[in-house]
Amino acid sequence: MSVGEIRLERMTRKEAWAKIQSGDVKVAIVPTGSLEQHLTHMAMVHDIQSATMVAEEVARRVYPSAIVTVPLNAGISEHHMEFRFGSITLKPGTFQAVVWDTVDSLVRHGVDNVLILNGHGGNVAPMNGAINQYRRYFGKNIHFASYWDFLPKELGDKVLDTKAVPGHAQEFETSLGLLMFPENVRLDEQKNSDDEGVRVSTKEKGVPLYDAIIDALVEHVKGMADGSNQAELTGL
Repeated sequence: MSVGEIRLERMTRKEAWAKIQSGDVKVAIVPTGSLEQHLTHMAMVHDIQSATMVAEEVARRVYPSAIVTVPLNAGISEHHMEFRFGSITLKPGTFQAVVWDTVDSLVRHGVDNVLILNGHGGNVAPMNGAINQYRRYFGKNIHFASYWDFLPKELGDKVLDTKAVPGHAQEFETSLGLLMFPENVRLDEQKNSDDEGVRVSTKEKGVPLYDAIIDALVEHVKGMADGSNQAELTGL
């Protein structure tokens, strides 16, 4: 099947509205991540680039059911500011406001299913603490998940020497980086890293990790699109 445009910002308003109005697009995926230090061997764009590339591949596989919005690049990274140069960080309230307004915009344009697909650990606790409010306020099927949530633990344990998922710029992320965007990995720095997990990272390890995550996410988004995967209120 031929795949058309999946990125919202590359569509005209007429094209985007036609996709929503026709009912072809059921789900909007909002990538979130960070711009922060990833030790000395990985480019700072890793978190948001990985979340975005995963979102795009999922959207291609379920086409035309999903679109991908503009990535929300900066995240909550105060814990990396001690490094020079460490990160671009947002306050939790700022991050929440941007995500909230993005979801609000999509809902007001007729999107009933939104997946906030995250690639940065610092965003997890604030979003998990707020996601019920999204669902209550909008009355829509709003999901928040990090892409590594879809990796079966037994596979991670089998593939990774360190068995650590996601870690930070260590074996899991470095192996995925070597697969997805090898130009972002400084191989000399990786080879000479003080971290064993960094040194044993390979593109070959990234392949089964990536494939499993994509396969599980495709099923998740298909369920959102057909109505069988409805987010439930928690913590009542």
